[in-house]
Amino acid sequence: MKQVPFARSSLNHDDVFILDTEKKIYQFNGTNSNVQERAKALEVIQFLKEKYHEGTCDVAIVDDGKLDTESDSGEFWVLFGGFAPIGKKVIGEDDVVPESTPTKLYSITDGDLKIVEGELSRGILENNKCYLMDCGVEVFLWVGRVTQVEERKAASQVAEEFVASQNRPKATRITRLIQGYETHSFKSNFDSWPAGAAAPGAEEGRGKVAALLKQQGVGVKGMTKTAPVNEEIPPLLEGGGKMEVWCINGSAKTPLPKEDIGKFYSGDCYIILYTYHAGDRKEDYFLCCWIGKDSIENDQKMAARLANTMFNSLKGRPIQGRIFQGKEPPQFIALFHPMVVLKGGLSSGYKKYVAEKGLLDETYTSDGVALFRVSGVSVHNNKIMQVDPVASSLNSTECFCLQSGSSVFIWHGNQSTFEQQLLAAKVAEFLKPAVALKHAKEGTESSSFWFPLGGKQSYTSVKISPEIVRDPHLFTFLFSKGKFQVQEVYNYAQDDLLTEDILILDTHAEVFVWVGNSVDPKEKQNAFDIGQRYIEVAASLDGLSPNVPLYKVTEGNEPSFFTIYFSWDPTKASVQGNSFQKKVALLLGVGHQAVEERSNGNQGGPTQRASALAALSSAFNPSHEKSHLSPDRSNGPSQGGPTQRASALAALSSAFNSSPGTKMSTRLSGISQGSQRAAAVAALSSVLTAEKKQMPDGSPSRSPPSEPYLPAEGKNKTSEVEGSGEVAEVKETEEVASVSESIGEESEPKQGSEQNENGGGTIQSTFSYGRLKAHSDNPVTGIDFKRREAYLSEEEFQTVFGLTKEAFYKLPRWKQDMQKKKLDLF
Repeated sequence: MKQVPFARSSLNHDDVFILDTEKKIYQFNGTNSNVQERAKALEVIQFLKEKYHEGTCDVAIVDDGKLDTESDSGEFWVLFGGFAPIGKKVIGEDDVVPESTPTKLYSITDGDLKIVEGELSRGILENNKCYLMDCGVEVFLWVGRVTQVEERKAASQVAEEFVASQNRPKATRITRLIQGYETHSFKSNFDSWPAGAAAPGAEEGRGKVAALLKQQGVGVKGMTKTAPVNEEIPPLLEGGGKMEVWCINGSAKTPLPKEDIGKFYSGDCYIILYTYHAGDRKEDYFLCCWIGKDSIENDQKMAARLANTMFNSLKGRPIQGRIFQGKEPPQFIALFHPMVVLKGGLSSGYKKYVAEKGLLDETYTSDGVALFRVSGVSVHNNKIMQVDPVASSLNSTECFCLQSGSSVFIWHGNQSTFEQQLLAAKVAEFLKPAVALKHAKEGTESSSFWFPLGGKQSYTSVKISPEIVRDPHLFTFLFSKGKFQVQEVYNYAQDDLLTEDILILDTHAEVFVWVGNSVDPKEKQNAFDIGQRYIEVAASLDGLSPNVPLYKVTEGNEPSFFTIYFSWDPTKASVQGNSFQKKVALLLGVGHQAVEERSNGNQGGPTQRASALAALSSAFNPSHEKSHLSPDRSNGPSQGGPTQRASALAALSSAFNSSPGTKMSTRLSGISQGSQRAAAVAALSSVLTAEKKQMPDGSPSRSPPSEPYLPAEGKNKTSEVEGSGEVAEVKETEEVASVSESIGEESEPKQGSEQNENGGGTIQSTFSYGRLKAHSDNPVTGIDFKRREAYLSEEEFQTVFGLTKEAFYKLPRWKQDMQKKKLDLF
């Protein structure tokens, strides 16, 4: 996006333009512009409206080549001195796409560039140097962690001079990267990039802090370990649904009996279908394959094939997932009470594989020796694992269930919790119903406990650390010369999920492939393949587990464990149409007609009345309500008199004589021609009455000039306009008010002043937490329900959230939403 001169010659048929005036913002859609460009322009308009117009100005959409009786189109062209054909687009340097060139890497030494020969690998980059990578369209400047400030400044200067010397377009980006914080697009240019952990320096810095505290006499024992925190329950699927599980056996799937649901053998594959109700929807589905780590390839492929068949039979509505053993996400584990992973397998394919390889078949049996580890106790992490039946498998921080023939022991580690002990007893009942339990506390075990484990041995007492939580990332993708490439969408939001696209959301714990409804059906079928290609790339570049859970989520069927990573607005998700139509409906109100309907001649209802009001107002006040444009446009021919009256007659004729073949929007089908005429007559009366009220002494009334509006920082940028002239200002305030009253429109004022998206601004009114909750018995009305927390007083906010407002609004949006949902403020 860039600012262009305010002149008709700037317009063309290929782009989208925004004209910002004092009272209205216009969007001009070139005939050849695409849906995504139009939708993105509406986001810019929303920003301008909120920031520079206090959210109160009007917005108008003008379509290239469609000059009709609508006032918006007429007003737009009058600002340019009247309608006239526009020329073809002049190709500028910003429109020239640089040819793709082979990637070149240069080292920077004393301000000089030296090309790096040979295969590009991570090992080439030294942490005491700076490097420049030339990719043609983009230039990267990589800075080693131990380089000096002067070296970094010199390297930046070298990069700028390099781009200038290559005659690259001004739009060529120079991306500066610090060692350890490289992007996907940078890493993908190397032949090899070893998977790394978190950014370097985190553990190093923590160790330095501990050393410093110790030096000052502060006890630091245990401080470098993660402090225990209250565990937050992530978004889960609604409970009370119907659970169906099938085990894959050859080319068939065998349903599990109810008493076996929750038991998973590591040598088998399963299909799980969970049917539930979310909100007011009829039915939602969670469909996934569980892949055992020891299962054979044929069973894995058959599970995927049969799951796809089930997905299509349910008309593509389910959330579809692929889950590997050991990487089960919380929403999957929470479906079972409990989930127990057993050794071995029951399928014929697994049995045949074990026999052919001469392997020991360790398949669990109810009368054998088996040891089960019980660690997590929450509904979303109570997965039970069968481990090797030896004493070294024990851990003092956990509980274990030991099965030996007809005997069952519950072993309590000294650091285990009461909840773990209860869950261990529940697991024993699940595996061996109606068997008497024997309890053994660590340090008081009998010989009958140690005997099945092969005798007493040493074991650990270290608690297993949870995986590091990382911020989510959203990516678009493309195939360039057969190579899969991704590009990150920075500072992403729900609006970036365009219905014509497929996008990838990587939370590091899960990968989602989001599929828009307007995507080509063939591409929809490839969603899992796209996700797998991404996982392969991310596994080599970012250390993502190749067995990370992968989901396919279709537009309109997003589950809560997906929407938690966005500031999700259900209203946006429910609007139909392409990306541009959705944003028009949200910006101008759902009651407006769709753009295609308007451009095809559907001028009935409120659109006609608005046109008639604008034209009539202008025609009946040709001399009293003229608006003078800026001085450089004030000497042209007048646009008043007969021309305005002709416009008024055309608009009035359209309102009173709608063609029988004209179709009205389905949302307005109940409005008759009679009501249109009545509204037009009422509006005409309102115009004449308003004129008398405004001019009791007969003196002409003047309105402030209506000129293109520029933000404060852009006022000094003047523009020329082709043509000039006076135009009559269209005054609609009282006319629109009268029509609103006639159809019973009401609006409720909001309490206090609103905050912006990041929590900025000041809230004048405050309310108690009890009244602000979403399920309050005495709810507050007239507030912005998307920011309930903003109406808490500073003191109560601190009490409820445990941190200040300022600290809260610095959190990532998805973390804010998670806390608000937990506190019933979402």
